[in-house]
Amino acid sequence: MSDSANSRQPEYKTLSGLEVRPVYGPEAAAGFDFDRDLGRPGEFPFTRGPYPDMYRGRLWTRRQIAGFGTAQATNERYRFLLEHGQTGISTDFDHPTLTGYDSDHELAEGEVGRLGVAIDTVRDMNDLFHQIPLDQVSVSLTINHPSIVLLSMFLAVAQGRGVDLAALRGTVQNDSLKEFHGQKTFALGPEPSLKLTTDIVEFCTEHVPNWYTISISGYHTRESGSDAVQELAFTIAQGMAYVESALARNMPVDSFAPRLSFFFGVHNDIFEEIAKFRAARRMWARVMKERYGATRPESMRMRFHTQTLGSTLMRQDAQNNIARGTLQALAAVLGGTQSLHVSGYDEAYDIPSEDAMRMSLATQLIIAHESGAAATADPLGGSLFVESLTNEVENAALEYIGRIDEMGSGSMHHGILQAISSGYIEREIARSAYEYQQRIESGQQVIVGLNQYQSETQQKLELFQFDPEEEEWQKSRLAEARSGRSSTEVRSALSSLKQAAKDDANLMPATLQAVTALATEGEILDTLRDVYGEYVDPGVF
Repeated sequence: MSDSANSRQPEYKTLSGLEVRPVYGPEAAAGFDFDRDLGRPGEFPFTRGPYPDMYRGRLWTRRQIAGFGTAQATNERYRFLLEHGQTGISTDFDHPTLTGYDSDHELAEGEVGRLGVAIDTVRDMNDLFHQIPLDQVSVSLTINHPSIVLLSMFLAVAQGRGVDLAALRGTVQNDSLKEFHGQKTFALGPEPSLKLTTDIVEFCTEHVPNWYTISISGYHTRESGSDAVQELAFTIAQGMAYVESALARNMPVDSFAPRLSFFFGVHNDIFEEIAKFRAARRMWARVMKERYGATRPESMRMRFHTQTLGSTLMRQDAQNNIARGTLQALAAVLGGTQSLHVSGYDEAYDIPSEDAMRMSLATQLIIAHESGAAATADPLGGSLFVESLTNEVENAALEYIGRIDEMGSGSMHHGILQAISSGYIEREIARSAYEYQQRIESGQQVIVGLNQYQSETQQKLELFQFDPEEEEWQKSRLAEARSGRSSTEVRSALSSLKQAAKDDANLMPATLQAVTALATEGEILDTLRDVYGEYVDPGVF
């Protein structure tokens, strides 16, 4: 243990660099208007929460993400989680699936099922949800550029089981824009991928009315190194671009906006994270009402999923990550999240073990039933510190949004595309990540067990064991699907898809036809690449 551990900083700032005063008095509330800035939970501007009674009416959905190996292996994990208190399913896909390549593609070698589940055909999707009642369990598909393919597979499975599409509940991430500065698992360029995102919004608004069509994601932006303010700003800007893309198709804003949702990360700075969530709801409500003319409360009401950040987890003294996950989860609950994933304490090593997932679910249950945090809506509302910080986070985020809006001359649709293609967003995130790493290396930012308070003992972990034979099994499964299908039907379906893309039509119907004919994900994405071109990351650094 370092002797410097008891010394204190000369100044205090949030992780985003916002100054924290030693105490907050009445001056912090100058200009504060209760009705304008807060209101009541469930009412505009929704600062205090999207619903009047919040967790007294219904607890947040416990949605631990799962995905590894084959569809069968992940299905077993799904059922394990449901048996241990999970109330919603969330799916991680492997890197080939995320980028639109089949498991037998040369670029997929060594990655099949490694950090997510491998899905090549609709048969895999059927196996993934074996014995899962699709009309009773909320399902989240964490997929972006190939969203149109994976969602089509999911809908085809539901139809094959006789499930009414109107009975399906869940979301597809479908946030194509953040891929260029967040997760980096892109398959197409910015404009065509935005077109496919909007195709899903348009199709589901008419045919799958209870499905959230985009989970506008700040999580991956945060994992890439952004701070809380940047995460909030870039996420809201992406959401605005999606709204404008749908409006350009003459869709009434109140027809699709209620089925847009959000996905945020949550870091260790509890109060900044709570302020971020509260500011996010207020910002979204105001922009939907004042800029886009929404009239329905459901169109202005932001609902979001939260995941504790994997980038905050340490290999050193890994069981300390249980405390980090608990603090982050508590911040998400105090900030009013609608669903929550607590990352496994061993995820700095590998896919979380069953023991880690039990601990993560128990963490959520303890917060829900033992902490008192769920007893009242917005329990920190009115705190001079929290209200002041909420305003500061909002104002800092609005500055970023204003810059991006200027890039598009008042069009966020064009502004966000310009911010992506110019590398502006990536540079801002890289700067933030570099500065944070500098603070860690200098010891200014204390990370327990890493740069201070190191343990002299080695903690023993029972880590997840990946079966490398599953890659060959998946390839053989894919070969079997190809040999057992009608080549004529596949060629016809892919030809129809290609023509629909050239005609700038909505591609959901043609994609549904293709997956039903057992066209593979890679074949469908290759067809679209033929029309839209192959995207190459410009490498802005």
